[in-house]
Amino acid sequence: MAPILLALVPPQGPTTGGNTITLVGTGLSGASAVMFGSTPATSFTVLFDGAITAVAPAGTGAVQVTVVTGAGTSNGGAYRYL
Repeated sequence: MAPILLALVPPQGPTTGGNTITLVGTGLSGASAVMFGSTPATSFTVLFDGAITAVAPAGTGAVQVTVVTGAGTSNGGAYRYL
């Protein structure tokens, strides 16, 4: 079953990136990538099946954050660069 994202905390950050985001959901433990639109997270750490911390890359505007696992790609969570 593909992972499911329920929340991003916080849901926004600076255009320069570098801030840490917590992704909350289910089925996240097998994550092979965290994507901010088409750009991969600078780094990420799976805390447990329901949470990942990811460092946002630089970007602009609004993007969908997704988690990629062997079971598929999650739904998108809205993230806005300020």
